Amino acid sequence: MTLTVETVPTVADAARRLGTGVRYLGGGTLVMRALNYGDTSVSTILRSSDPALTRVETSGDRIRIGAGVTMAGVMASRDLEALHPVARVIGGPAVRNMGTVGGNLFADPPYGDFAVALLVLDAMVQVEGASEVPLERFLGERRGLVSAVTIRRPERGAFRFRKVSRVKPKGIAVLSMAAYLPGAPGRITGARIAYGNMGPRPIRVAAVEQALEGRGLDAGTIASAAGAALQGVSPQTDPIASEWYRREVAPVHLRRLLEAQS
Repeated sequence: MTLTVETVPTVADAARRLGTGVRYLGGGTLVMRALNYGDTSVSTILRSSDPALTRVETSGDRIRIGAGVTMAGVMASRDLEALHPVARVIGGPAVRNMGTVGGNLFADPPYGDFAVALLVLDAMVQVEGASEVPLERFLGERRGLVSAVTIRRPERGAFRFRKVSRVKPKGIAVLSMAAYLPGAPGRITGARIAYGNMGPRPIRVAAVEQALEGRGLDAGTIASAAGAALQGVSPQTDPIASEWYRREVAPVHLRRLLEAQS
């Protein structure tokens, strides 16, 4: 089967070209793997040279991240300092130089760690030709060509992230967790908690958020949150870990995340 590669100048051009047999190529960590494993549904790979895809732009307290910004690009941006620890644990140098912010939103478990972090930062996703949608809604559909993700600049010290893997620092995640805790260690207002690899896509954990909301981050609050750690989650068994193991370790690592342990 012949595979055609095309490059178009703008994201809008790329969105118009997408269709049956046509796949968009960002960093290639998902598309090329599928092709290498024999995916014959793709006849055309489409790329865009639109410079907006690789820009990080700030406006007030909002940060717009082009979908083509790589994990290495995240680490190079001062405006995205809070997300440096997340990008740093995604694969090795080759993957970080290729894998993109937009592509990570389409990654199935056990991948997609960056999407977990964006989920607690109340990210909005710009799909070309459509209105911005909340990331949580986008992850339930995952349709269209993503051109950018926008987040609000996080309050200093409020964002936390934890990746649990058998091989450190760049192993595939058994699970990942992110927290946004404005006001902590004092009274928390607007708590957001998200998990990766504890369901078919990154998810918010409402029960844990409710256990934290309006309370100080003390031992009692952390114990309540850990007690709610498994409510509403459906971890799967895969070659990385079993459902049983994920259920066993999730409350332990949620405690460590909230206690800001390394």
